[in-house]
Amino acid sequence: MSESQSPAEPAVPEPSPQASKGPVEVPHTLIVWSGMTWRVLVILAGFVALFYVMGLIATVLVALFLGAFFTALASPIRNLFAKVMPRPLALITSILTITVAIALVLFVVVTSVINEGPALTKSVNSAFSKLQTWTQGPPLNVSDADFTKYVGEVESWITSALESFALGTVGSIGELVIGGSVLIFAVIFFMSSPEKIWAFVVSWMPTRSRGHVDTSGRLAWESLSGYTRGVVVVALADSLLVFIGLLILQVPLAPALAAIVFFGAFIPVIGAPIATFFAAIIALAERGPLIALLVVVLTVIVGSFDGDVLQPLVMGKAVSLNPLAIILMIAIGSITLGIIGALVAVPIGAAIYRVAKYLTNRDPEHPFLNQPTAVTAP
Repeated sequence: MSESQSPAEPAVPEPSPQASKGPVEVPHTLIVWSGMTWRVLVILAGFVALFYVMGLIATVLVALFLGAFFTALASPIRNLFAKVMPRPLALITSILTITVAIALVLFVVVTSVINEGPALTKSVNSAFSKLQTWTQGPPLNVSDADFTKYVGEVESWITSALESFALGTVGSIGELVIGGSVLIFAVIFFMSSPEKIWAFVVSWMPTRSRGHVDTSGRLAWESLSGYTRGVVVVALADSLLVFIGLLILQVPLAPALAAIVFFGAFIPVIGAPIATFFAAIIALAERGPLIALLVVVLTVIVGSFDGDVLQPLVMGKAVSLNPLAIILMIAIGSITLGIIGALVAVPIGAAIYRVAKYLTNRDPEHPFLNQPTAVTAP
């Protein structure tokens, strides 16, 4: 056999098409979406755990929030008094001034509701009787049994809402004592040494992020304090406008109805219009359908003036949220914490939104840059 000839080599089988492709590759889109999904689930689990813990200490958290609310109202007055008297005396005077003012407003409102309560109840019953008569005819054709069922459901919802508010606010005597104590000390220390408290909180943050935490805290406090002072002004303005309008239309029980509007205005966008619509029911019973229709028009006017003029003018950037976002916040707060949730949802949501704008570098007045670690009080 010549050297040019080689021994017969075994035939090597050609690889099949499946073997040449190697292992099956997961599409990149599926990898991205699965990664996003488990991260979202982890975040949601974190929120669930957070809300669970918050529920366990809800009394303390509500007391701290009310303390911040009170501090936001009293701080400008304290600064004004501090110009003419020593700072400790200005602190005490401002706390007493706000306390007396709140007590006076509550006294006037509660007294008005109590004095006119029997007449208010009578007018409501008369209004429902007229509504029942009207709904029996076309186009609604509602039977007496159905109308009674609907009214009963509304009464049950109102009763349960008031009970949940009372239980959530007061709870047991022990929780009331604990919450009241936390509230008193929170107000005193929030107003006397905010710089030290805030510096202590920021000192626990990583060194590189202290500047951003400081700015975020100041923006959150600016939003919360602006909302607090603004919502009181808006509530007073709404109740005054409704009171004047009801006097012009000669609707009875105007003081009590204006008091209801005052409390309703603490829930932005929807609170005052809903409370004013309640006045339309009284007007229907006492003054007839024409005056009731005019009260509905008054509801629209007050709601438009509240949302388009008062809130942007008084609150400014404190609540720079779309009305739909505000309604969603109120709904979520109501579902999770009842009436208390509806009251605190908007200020907390507005503060979170303000901080989120800063952290995502969407706040032109406060660009998200590398900041020094110096800490200032919010």
